[in-house]
Amino acid sequence: MGLNVEKIRQDFPVLQKMIHNKPIIYFDNACMTMRPVQVIEKIKEYYMEYPACGDRSLHKLGKRVDEEVSKAKELVKKFINAKDAKELILTKNTTEGINLVANSLALKPGDVVLGTDKEHNSNLLPWQRLAPKGVVYDYAESDEDGSFSLDNFRRKLNKKVRLVAMVMSSNMDGTSIPAKEIVKIAHDNGSLVLFDGAQAVPHHEVDMRKLDVDFLAFSGHKMMGPTGTGILYGKQHLLEELSPFLVGGGTVIDSTHTTAKYEEAPHKFEAGLQDYAGIIGLGEAANYIMKTGRDNIEKQETMLNKVVTAELADMVSILGPKDAAKRSGIFSFNAGSADPHEIAMMLDQMENICVRSGAHCVHSWFNAHNMRGSVRASFYLYNTPEECRKFVDTLKMVMKIVK
Repeated sequence: MGLNVEKIRQDFPVLQKMIHNKPIIYFDNACMTMRPVQVIEKIKEYYMEYPACGDRSLHKLGKRVDEEVSKAKELVKKFINAKDAKELILTKNTTEGINLVANSLALKPGDVVLGTDKEHNSNLLPWQRLAPKGVVYDYAESDEDGSFSLDNFRRKLNKKVRLVAMVMSSNMDGTSIPAKEIVKIAHDNGSLVLFDGAQAVPHHEVDMRKLDVDFLAFSGHKMMGPTGTGILYGKQHLLEELSPFLVGGGTVIDSTHTTAKYEEAPHKFEAGLQDYAGIIGLGEAANYIMKTGRDNIEKQETMLNKVVTAELADMVSILGPKDAAKRSGIFSFNAGSADPHEIAMMLDQMENICVRSGAHCVHSWFNAHNMRGSVRASFYLYNTPEECRKFVDTLKMVMKIVK
């Protein structure tokens, strides 16, 4: 069965709003998704019913916090089919998760970290910053149409590659890597694998047991959860080997003026008071997506992308493969010499169409291709074909003005 989109839209208060008597068309989902009322209410529940400190408090309110946080972790565990909730480290976002691995994994001089040519800055800069320690960053180039090249990957892979760190689905053009095959090839080479799952986990099934990846980082704000929440998944034996990155309250069993005995993973990585409301809301977001079905979400996004691509493929320059099915829910484009920011602003001013413009935190790719950026429309489960047609019609009017 497909999605009942009209029913789903009732769960999102902001989509019921009008600005200047026109509805909001939200096509900036690759940056941040909307939140359903179920997530909002779950966050409110914490602040209204048990706004206390968990973990260290023995009173009834504190115990309720612990119960709800534990439930949320179990939901996230189920969401990615991890073996144990102990494999999940609470973070602020994907960026923090990747930085944690970059600063905690014992990389040595001469070790190579291998990525793609379309990495988000969050999966590029943490590795670049290890250069003074002698760690080398390298990347495998995509094919001409923007698809991942296994041949180029194999050519770059050698015994010096300690870690393969790659984006699963590009937030720039929506293309995905053959994740399972990459994990197998890397493991056969003796390399560990970290995936940036921020743009993948909310849109299609990502199963830790089937994938066998070593680390996976993703963000709550891209999966209808609260801002400032995220998860770093790691195989338990690897997490035990990592040294803590941020330390403080909550990370130790005991300490003296000169020594400290650290907790086991994941607690040794979760320094300070946690965002309890956010964690609980993240669990509810995972629950909402599981009930909806990521297969259904993926089909909806691809269908919407096909609607837009069929109308605009001959009028604009699309980033990535021309086949919409290979770009999931992302339609990133340029229109001749028109400034991407100008197009984005006009779409917003004319019809409340929210898109993204610029380099999408993938400056390295745009600089390598001598491009200043693009306009990016990105779709999610609550978007409709009617919204897509309004986008197409409005963009055609905009292009007449800016050309």
